[in-house]
Amino acid sequence: MNEIGVQCLVCMTNCPTLIVTVGLPARGKTYISKKLTRYLNWIDVPTKEFNVGQYRRECVKIYKSFEFFRPDNEEGLKIRKQCALAALNDVRQYLTDEGGQVAVFDATNTTRERRETIFRFAEQNGFKVFFVESVCEDPDVIAENIVQVKLGSPDYTHCDTEEAVADFMKRIKCYENSYEPLDEELDRDLSFIKIIDVGRRYLVNRVQDHIQSRIVYYLMNIHITPRSIFLCRHGESDLNVRGRIGGDSGLSARGKEFAKSLGQFIQSQNIRDLKVWTSQMKRTIQTAEAVGVPYEQWKALNEIDAGVCEELMYEEIQQKYPQEFALRDQDKYRYRYPKGESYEDLVQRLEPVIMELERQENVLVICHQAVMRCLLAYFLDKPADELPYLKCSLHTVLKLTPVAYGCKVESVCLKVEAVNTHRERPTNVNVHRTADDALQTVPPHL
Repeated sequence: MNEIGVQCLVCMTNCPTLIVTVGLPARGKTYISKKLTRYLNWIDVPTKEFNVGQYRRECVKIYKSFEFFRPDNEEGLKIRKQCALAALNDVRQYLTDEGGQVAVFDATNTTRERRETIFRFAEQNGFKVFFVESVCEDPDVIAENIVQVKLGSPDYTHCDTEEAVADFMKRIKCYENSYEPLDEELDRDLSFIKIIDVGRRYLVNRVQDHIQSRIVYYLMNIHITPRSIFLCRHGESDLNVRGRIGGDSGLSARGKEFAKSLGQFIQSQNIRDLKVWTSQMKRTIQTAEAVGVPYEQWKALNEIDAGVCEELMYEEIQQKYPQEFALRDQDKYRYRYPKGESYEDLVQRLEPVIMELERQENVLVICHQAVMRCLLAYFLDKPADELPYLKCSLHTVLKLTPVAYGCKVESVCLKVEAVNTHRERPTNVNVHRTADDALQTVPPHL
């Protein structure tokens, strides 16, 4: 048994997790790191990414050429080691002093010696380690990654494309001779996932706990195929018009008009193999039927359950449950309606939807205000305290296009009037505030 494997056995079950990327440059390690960080934070697991390349850029302000990465460049080796140690020190602080649960150490980590050093560091600080290796030999994928991601790096700000590509290819060569991939036998005592050719195959080894299990499940569902995700709410409902929250009413006249406009908009997009998902509530189903394409109903997409407040007006909630009303304003994300749900509950309910959205290509999701906020927060990497206040207007379609390290958003208003159901974050959240202060003359919302 190797040295790392022996140390692996002493990890406690409840200790923080250090995710360590492995692989040559331009293999998608930073893409994976950012996606994982976004996902784990969305499911309320405090996670932070530590990109060693960024530490190097802060240390060496002006990048000259691939020569910096040559294995015989002693000065370059010294600086790179210092940057890795600085990143690990910040990892230690985040996981021990700042309440972090997962840290992602994003670097090449291509040698067994480097990985043993990181493992010893983790063992000394009581962290579990999970390695994520990306292996790719497809020259087209590598070339696309260089063009899409690396050419936008500060390293190549003042280079033309051909010069930058040539330099980066030489940078890759600097790592190839010393690269020691994770090995099924030599590293059999480690916890890791090896992602081969951007998800064509996987090798998973020694998953230790539920966090690692969720990481594996997530990584086995993401892909890099170009696609678009369309998010919109149902058309305006009868209860929307009456200022009442929740319920299961049908569409208003304007809601039906929006549904027809949505169908025309979708047709104009000429989307290949579009899938349409709705909740199991009348207003989303009626909207989808007017679009005129097959659709799938998801119970997980049903609107947040307002419990005893279902179908009440905001003024009625303030009158009947003034303390509950104030408590929700104090922490809207975690507040749970009596006999109902919180946004935190809703995120957990929507996790399977996110997994399936990551697996699919082009999808139109017709949902509800609170649901759309949760989905949007995932794609835009919004924190929990901002999530319940994201603006998701009726009769507006958001087109999300995943790009290198994030998501491009286009907002398309279909120009059918509707009531405004958005309420800004209140400034007065005191339990003893007046009704006027609590309502702030804004429309009801979920």
